[in-house]
Amino acid sequence: MVNLGILSSENAIKSVSVNFRIPYFTHWGQSLLVCGSVPSLGSWNVRRGLLLSPISQGSELIWGGSIEVPSGFECEYSYYVVDDDKNVLRWEMGKKRKLLLPSSIQDGEIVEFHDLWQTGSDTLPFSSAFKDVIFRNSLSLTIERPLGVLQNELSLEDSVLVHFKICCPNIDEGTSVYVIGSPQKLGQWKTEGALKLSYAGESIWQADCLMGKEDFPIKYRYGKYDKAGKFAIEIGSNRELSVEALSNKARYIFLSDGMIREMPWRGSGMAIPMFSIRSEDDLGVGEFLDLKLLVDWAVASGFHLVQLLPINDTSVHGMWWDSYPYSSLSVFALHPLYLRVQELSKKIPEEIKLEIEKEKERLDLKQVDYDATMTTKLSIAKKIFTLEKDLILKSCSFQKFFSENEEWLKPYAAFCFLRDFFETSDHSQWGRFSEFSKEKLEKLVSEDSPHYNIICFHYYIQFHLHLQLSESAQYARKKGVVLKGDLPIGVDRNSVDTWVYPNLFRMNTSTGAPPDYFDKNGQNWGFPTYNWEEMSKDNYGWWRARLTQMAKYFTAYRIDHILGFFRIWEMPDHAMTGLVGKFRPSIPLSQEELEKEGIWDFDRLSRPYIRQEFLEEKFGSSWSVVAALFLNECHKGHFEFKEDCNTEKKIASKLKECTGKSLLLGTEAELRHNLFDLLRNIVLIRDPEDASKFYPRFNLEDTTSFKDLDDHSKNVMRRLYYDYYFQRQENLWRQNALKTLPALLNSSDMLACGEDLGMIPSCVHPVMQELGLIGLRIQRMPNESDLEFGIPSQYGYMTVCAPSCHDCSTMRAWWEEDEERRRRFFKTVVGSNKLSPSKCTPEISYFIIRQHVEAPSMWAIFPLQDLLALKTDYTTRPATEETINDPTNPKHYWRFRSHVTLETLLKDQELKTAIKDLVRSSGRSYPRDDDETLAASSKGNQPNALASNIVQSNGVSQKEAVAVL
Repeated sequence: MVNLGILSSENAIKSVSVNFRIPYFTHWGQSLLVCGSVPSLGSWNVRRGLLLSPISQGSELIWGGSIEVPSGFECEYSYYVVDDDKNVLRWEMGKKRKLLLPSSIQDGEIVEFHDLWQTGSDTLPFSSAFKDVIFRNSLSLTIERPLGVLQNELSLEDSVLVHFKICCPNIDEGTSVYVIGSPQKLGQWKTEGALKLSYAGESIWQADCLMGKEDFPIKYRYGKYDKAGKFAIEIGSNRELSVEALSNKARYIFLSDGMIREMPWRGSGMAIPMFSIRSEDDLGVGEFLDLKLLVDWAVASGFHLVQLLPINDTSVHGMWWDSYPYSSLSVFALHPLYLRVQELSKKIPEEIKLEIEKEKERLDLKQVDYDATMTTKLSIAKKIFTLEKDLILKSCSFQKFFSENEEWLKPYAAFCFLRDFFETSDHSQWGRFSEFSKEKLEKLVSEDSPHYNIICFHYYIQFHLHLQLSESAQYARKKGVVLKGDLPIGVDRNSVDTWVYPNLFRMNTSTGAPPDYFDKNGQNWGFPTYNWEEMSKDNYGWWRARLTQMAKYFTAYRIDHILGFFRIWEMPDHAMTGLVGKFRPSIPLSQEELEKEGIWDFDRLSRPYIRQEFLEEKFGSSWSVVAALFLNECHKGHFEFKEDCNTEKKIASKLKECTGKSLLLGTEAELRHNLFDLLRNIVLIRDPEDASKFYPRFNLEDTTSFKDLDDHSKNVMRRLYYDYYFQRQENLWRQNALKTLPALLNSSDMLACGEDLGMIPSCVHPVMQELGLIGLRIQRMPNESDLEFGIPSQYGYMTVCAPSCHDCSTMRAWWEEDEERRRRFFKTVVGSNKLSPSKCTPEISYFIIRQHVEAPSMWAIFPLQDLLALKTDYTTRPATEETINDPTNPKHYWRFRSHVTLETLLKDQELKTAIKDLVRSSGRSYPRDDDETLAASSKGNQPNALASNIVQSNGVSQKEAVAVL
């Protein structure tokens, strides 16, 4: 054995002991672990990280552990919640923590790092929506003292150096951050003695202070001192550094106190689809450059946000069906519909200018004419392209755009060419081009290709769309307005993405939603479901690229149908409706499980249950004709569908052949509805990939197949139905979301909001809260099952509240469409026993909007149609014409166009003032226009001494105060 005693004290390696301390409550079987960038913390391998030990301290559970490091040590680290096998159960959100050990700390010292767990909401101020737009003034701050540098040095043995660190992203010019508290060196709660903090960059403020042991326990709070001479102390209870902190002889204590606790930041905004905007310069449809005018109106009305629907290219069919903005031809390409052709060149010939003016007049319609507008814009763009293609394609700006985007731009341009050449987007019909390969692509887009000119035209269009949207996006940032985009849950099955990356999609399936508020028969969107297992192999690279592309233009985004990242409603691709589906992923009912419950007749339960009396009831005297065409009698009085019509698509196809050529009675739609009902008359859905697995049909008790079962089978199926839909999947869905959603959130710094309407599993909201995702609340579609109308004053902070959205009728239309429900709203929400007015008057609109703008929600966002309802002059149009989408109609024409131009709205001082006064009175933040900014800057001057005027915020509990927001 080596005798270590031979080493002299001079040769022994000296080190600093670093102790980690963090308060965190865990469940049984859970522990906390710290993992970091160095071997002693696992080198980012969580299983090798430092496992912490718990100690009860008063009402808190403190986790701690220590490592030995050399003087001047630095690393990054994060905290994790793990199980007994060190499997990760939860992790901190936000950036990695930085540990910078000042070189002035001598060997042999003990240093304690007191941390607080970082939640998803803590990361929100660092999203581009706040960092680059709303709090953008903070970017001009000069670093006064970088991290890792101490002002004081320990001299006396009994002294302790306490390093205060707080994050404060929302700070005005000329404002400083202080810490005030019980010790004399923190002013003994007198503002003139408070300790000033130095700015360290990245919204971090810090200061260190030498304390005597007699100063403990230290009670303190942070505050902001502005140039008007007011000291605003943070809300909530006092922070405390206890005596226990001294028990292990640590003489350096580094406090990471998270976010300064302020009144939650609240803002407001407006929503309108890109195609619905109307201006004096547009050609038949809203255009990207119109967003500058929209931003001006938003600022004048007190709004910090403008929300759009998806703006990606959807030109799959070459007709009005492509007006559906959620069916992307490419998740990267922008829609040519939104191009302003007048801005393609500064040298447009006079004859083309005259053509543009003539087409502007022709297409200045009540609603969008999708076909005519697309055709006209592309025709004019081709003429200008022919004149200047060489100049543009050789320019430095185009070359830069091309090099940054060629990975998606080349396949997109090739796809558009092949779509037009073969006259279909169904790439299975493209012969040798049906299967994508890079070799075929490069040959098709090469300069030697005879089609190169056509390919370049698509490059040219995308380049100008990029320039125009970038111009408007930059304008919005400068004006303090968040531009919020929309991330569709699916892509069209005949799209660039399914052509290039077929392995990422389950092409034999279709996505949708189970029956809900929007449609009692469920929805079938027709998109293929995602192959998440395949996507995970490159850490969700396709999603990461998609979000990176969005972040070039937007500082916030809405995740369409966020439930799809927990589980998706999946149907076979031969389904046309959305009723007979199953969740993916989900734990099915096994044949063994069913047999143990006494269920064994699986054919009876999983095949359409069709009796003669059902046919007579649905088809009357023509039932025998229907049976002869579509059914076989399997045994007396019982039928099954023929092979050529045993799916919804086959039935629809056969009906088209038969209608008008047989003795069938009723319309094609009626016959299809009744035949579909028969086809869906099942209790169990057999898994097409594993015949021993089954899924209970949604609302199975509504089927006659269920009603004809014996009582035992009914009771078993009821119990298993409830278990499948409301219990057994929760942990699986939570784990799935925690794999997929972070890939999105970590791909950009945009502020993320999730559309969480519909049938919400209990795991959804805790996961959204954990990840810092903002939910959606629509008053007439409350999440609470016992409420008919949501109560905006009771919404949680991490929400967007709105009186309506694009998927439902507007405020005015809703008010008129259901008299009984309107009366109940008038009585329970408005609080009036009087007869409700038949029309949604400006007074009613004002009441509803005020409810929302005063809600605790982080954001209150209003469709433009609802805002226009505040003024009688803008309510002359029939309310039903203002609805953007009808979710029950898969072939809905998305063509709503505002009847008011942006120029008119900008001139309407009365409406702008009314809206802005609402925003101001609610306490919500609003962007100042140029006149207000000038007036504000000319008022207060920076005082020389710290004033004693303490402004305290009341009425908000510490739990409700989320960081700076």
